[in-house]
Amino acid sequence: MLALRLLAQMRVALLRVGVDSGSGGMQVPLFEDGSFELVPIPDGAATHSRTYGNTLGRRGRPLVECFPPARQRRMDGVRVHLDPEFETFTYGDPAPSKAGLRHLREGDLLAFYCGLAESGCAEPPGLYLVGCFEVVTAGLATDFDDGTIAAVFARNHHVLNRRDRPGEWRHLVLVKGGPGSRLFSRAARISGIGTDRRGRPLKVLSEEMRRVFGDFGGRLSIQRSPTRWVLPDHAGAAAAFVRSIP
Repeated sequence: MLALRLLAQMRVALLRVGVDSGSGGMQVPLFEDGSFELVPIPDGAATHSRTYGNTLGRRGRPLVECFPPARQRRMDGVRVHLDPEFETFTYGDPAPSKAGLRHLREGDLLAFYCGLAESGCAEPPGLYLVGCFEVVTAGLATDFDDGTIAAVFARNHHVLNRRDRPGEWRHLVLVKGGPGSRLFSRAARISGIGTDRRGRPLKVLSEEMRRVFGDFGGRLSIQRSPTRWVLPDHAGAAAAFVRSIP
């Protein structure tokens, strides 16, 4: 009975991350075996030393190699916004569109998706689930004392670069993942093609995935970055699907 109550109360959220044609100016390649690199967005305000040229991906190659050859020299020294990070499993964001993430609690699930393009494939780029956090805690940065920030969120990009953006701290939401959090070894496509009000192509949750995640209360578009919350009647199926991805 307790397990059923916990399941009913669990929340599942989907969040878009990583570079795309609008932030970073490219589509990240999806490899033939379904594997991928999660390439972070650029960060012109950061003062840390991690760049696309010196940050290695999972294949042991610099992330700059994911960019088209004509852009690699220009992007080599650009600093990265490494968030979410999958070493200690933290995510942070001060944007109003992410403010709701502060309500995540232990046992909730935060799933990340990004844009990927299959190399040599005529099919247009799609949106794919690439990782998840099994949430341990979340809240505004100001909800946590300095000791907790140092012990739990020390590797988060926003914490590491706090001095670069002193004005964002009171709006910053921090999320910590625990056991079971991971970057997937294979990406899982969740998008199909719909249209906006003007008839222009728009990436939406595919019909197949609507049976898993529902319709987010009628907000089927997943092309942009606002958090998409799975309604309670689909939370169990959504969590089971995300956790099943290798």
